[in-house]
Amino acid sequence: MLGLFDSGLGGLTVLRRVRDRLPRADLIFFADQRHLPYGDRELGDLEALLRDNLAWFDGQGVEAVVMACNTSCAIGQTRGWPASHAMVFDLIEAAAIAVERAGYARVGIVATAATASSGAYGRAIRSRSPGTRVAEVGAPELVPLVESGQTEGAQARDAVNRARAALPGDLDAVVFGCTHYPLLEAHFTRAFGPEVELLDPAVEQAARVERFAEERGFDEGSGRTVYVTSGDAGHFRAQLLGLGVPGLELGDVKHMEEE
Repeated sequence: MLGLFDSGLGGLTVLRRVRDRLPRADLIFFADQRHLPYGDRELGDLEALLRDNLAWFDGQGVEAVVMACNTSCAIGQTRGWPASHAMVFDLIEAAAIAVERAGYARVGIVATAATASSGAYGRAIRSRSPGTRVAEVGAPELVPLVESGQTEGAQARDAVNRARAALPGDLDAVVFGCTHYPLLEAHFTRAFGPEVELLDPAVEQAARVERFAEERGFDEGSGRTVYVTSGDAGHFRAQLLGLGVPGLELGDVKHMEEE
């Protein structure tokens, strides 16, 4: 079984990429909505949450944890990854691989405040592509908008435009430094224009996980996804239904204490 983790709904963008590549794998998706949003929390708090969440996945017996939370990856990179029985796939490292492969020279990162202030993206990208210029900006308004379903309209558009204004004008690519942000892709496309590539790290993350699953032989299963939240399970289910998550059944959405 593969585990995927985020603070909320954003990780579903990674889940979709993984499911496209591994339609028969068994997945468990954990949304730590009790502690949402992560991007505004203190570093020590985030470190404790990362440790606890990886320990929870150890209790589920997953063979790999597919990180779908950039803020937690930034903490892992800067404060050290907690011990885990599972293989942990770092989303920021996936982005650095994708930037290196594409050969971008000027890259912008739009992320949560915690991720941007950590500088984790810049370090990861420059370690693989030393000549790449990286600019990182925090956009703390965006996650609450996505979680509340406000992905369309002027408020989301203006928030993305403010992030765009904080970045240099001569970019080759912009990285979605938070898994919530692909749900605002239309606004990003209008804000940055056709000359700037939008890079979703989930694409490379899913490709890495697919190779791992095939090597370990657990790419074939029932194809079921179990959705678990630390928040209100009924509200979480309503959010999933609102997003049109396919094949969702009543028993697929649980509170973490039920697992």
